[in-house]
Amino acid sequence: MPHDSASPTILWFRKDLRLLDNLALVAAVNRGGPVIPVYIREPEKDGTGPLGAAQAWWLHHSLTALGGALSELGSRLVLRSGSASSVLEDLIAETGAGAVYWNRRYDPPGMAIDQEIKRDLAAKGLEVKSFAGQILHEPSKLKTGAGGHFRVYTPFWKALDGSGEPPEPIPVPTSLPTPKHWPSGEALDVWHLMPTKPNWAKGFEAEWQPGEAGAQKRLAGFVKSGLKGYRTRRDFPGEEHVSRLSPHLALGEISPATVWHATRGLSDDYSSEDYIHFRKELVWRDFSYHLLYHAPDLATKNWNDKFDAFPWHHQHGLLEKWQKGQTGYPIVDAGMRQLWQTGWMHNRVRMIVASFLIKDLLIDWREGERWFRDTLVDADPASNAASWQWVAGSGADASPFFRIFNPITQGEKFDPEGAYVRRFVPELKDMPGKFIHRPFEAPLTVLKEAGVSLGKTYPQPIVDHAKARDMALAAFKGLKAE
Repeated sequence: MPHDSASPTILWFRKDLRLLDNLALVAAVNRGGPVIPVYIREPEKDGTGPLGAAQAWWLHHSLTALGGALSELGSRLVLRSGSASSVLEDLIAETGAGAVYWNRRYDPPGMAIDQEIKRDLAAKGLEVKSFAGQILHEPSKLKTGAGGHFRVYTPFWKALDGSGEPPEPIPVPTSLPTPKHWPSGEALDVWHLMPTKPNWAKGFEAEWQPGEAGAQKRLAGFVKSGLKGYRTRRDFPGEEHVSRLSPHLALGEISPATVWHATRGLSDDYSSEDYIHFRKELVWRDFSYHLLYHAPDLATKNWNDKFDAFPWHHQHGLLEKWQKGQTGYPIVDAGMRQLWQTGWMHNRVRMIVASFLIKDLLIDWREGERWFRDTLVDADPASNAASWQWVAGSGADASPFFRIFNPITQGEKFDPEGAYVRRFVPELKDMPGKFIHRPFEAPLTVLKEAGVSLGKTYPQPIVDHAKARDMALAAFKGLKAE
């Protein structure tokens, strides 16, 4: 029998940990009856939770923030562990809920689980509704002129940009009707999302404010002081011309529509090129989900299967040196150490370190994807996989394999004063600018004056870039010849 509209609605939070512009939340309130907000910690095998240890740290704080925001509306967040279907069935039995609402997710494991749950609950007479809002488009609906899916970014951008502005963000409800009796929940601490011994996330606290309030603060600060000059300055990791909104977007603490609309109606002080380029970066996330939707194994399988025969080198020692930021190339090491210390890395440097792993060390891009997945607070199943395949040359609309970043000249171009390197590779902080990105070419007198002893205080390069480049190109040429 169908439940009446006054019965409770279970509002299932997932990677949408916000109140502003939350369609499922507003629909649950408008339905009438009590609203029971729930977050389910699903089994790791389902692949729907945090992607790695760094994002688990973020999730802990984000759930704490969401619980606090709900309490200000007179409500609370119920935490449960287990398979989503079992937990929801238990909650329905305990509360007499007549409806379950959620915002759609687009990772393949999550979509499969949601489809099964929607079918099973609807068959039992419950009202089950899902809503958009986690990305700017619906992957099943945006199609090419020929009716297929997009494989190249620029036409995708034009199609999405030409489809009109996304809807205005929906305000936060003024209150949430509550049930007479709350179902029991688990304490967040028993989930052990936080590292303890050792506490490798101790450097995260000063960098981040997880939660919706932190997301809104980050967006406002970026629009005020970071967006101007974005197009030309976003590639300089020593400057503050990137938004750092990616961790907040990854867990849905802010909607992409909210970010998009924040760039509207700006004064003449802002160049349209700045906010258009920023929007294009936001849309790359959408494009990545478009690819993932149509290629669910994007993180494990070459989009271009010609790369299946690529002769990767499996050298654990070199992989470990890359992971630890001990390659002897300062811009690479600065990026890998920034990642470990803060859970995040500047986008330009992500491309440099990825190119180095793939094309200087000839290590399979999937090793890098796995490391980023575990160590990034903004780990994202679509963007991470699509971006690694882009650098590798194996992905959709990929950078060609023969585009090999020179880690020395990239550092000199985008960190010309060495501010970024000096921050994250402090053993080089006293190196003169001329040699900050090439300490292995500095005279002994210069090294001694800077307190640097190559091979002791800072490593010698683990590969010769010029020779490594030749090897990579030869391997690629052999691949094309097959």
